[in-house]
Amino acid sequence: MTSNKRLCIDVPAHAVNNRRRQFEVPLVTVGLFFLTTELFSGIVGGMDEHDDVQIESEDPEADEQADAKVKKLRSELEAARKEKQEYMDGWQRAKADYVNLLKRIESDIKASEAKGKIKAVETLLPAFDALERAKEHGEVPAGFLAIAKQLEGAFSSLGLEEVGKVGETFDPMYHEALGQDVVDSAEADDTLTAILEKGWKIADVVIRAAKVRVGHFANEK
Repeated sequence: MTSNKRLCIDVPAHAVNNRRRQFEVPLVTVGLFFLTTELFSGIVGGMDEHDDVQIESEDPEADEQADAKVKKLRSELEAARKEKQEYMDGWQRAKADYVNLLKRIESDIKASEAKGKIKAVETLLPAFDALERAKEHGEVPAGFLAIAKQLEGAFSSLGLEEVGKVGETFDPMYHEALGQDVVDSAEADDTLTAILEKGWKIADVVIRAAKVRVGHFANEK
């Protein structure tokens, strides 16, 4: 069964004898529409890949319906793209918040560990000081010496560092001056001449400043 409908194709002028023409080609309804091989080859052979091929329909109502569908699809596509971007932006914000949360948790854990170490050292420090003073006077029994070594090992494992040694430059952050001693050279001025009580720190946190005496050079000239 054949149909009298015709397919109109607007072809650029340079494709057919340098004149723009419209070709009407009979359509045959057999489940597929096709052009005759000879005519299609002649048209395509003279066209550029950027030329537009306009297919005109004899049913304006169908064209309007098709245009409406295309507009609807484009609108839905634009909405989908916008929604996708919103999801992407939200995901990126959530990821940044998660990373910041992990950093904050890690920082809080480290701070808690440092506080725990400091608290433990502050609790044991008076006993350690007493053993140290007894050692200086030779009054510590052999059994207590072993305890003192155990405390030293425990402090070392906690990252405890001694603060204050003779000859160091006085630093008010780490040293507490309890007196002065006259020194005979400018190089020894403002240096530690005696440690009255050791100071201690963990990393940059000072648990107790060292109690010291500081050298003072008096220039008599």
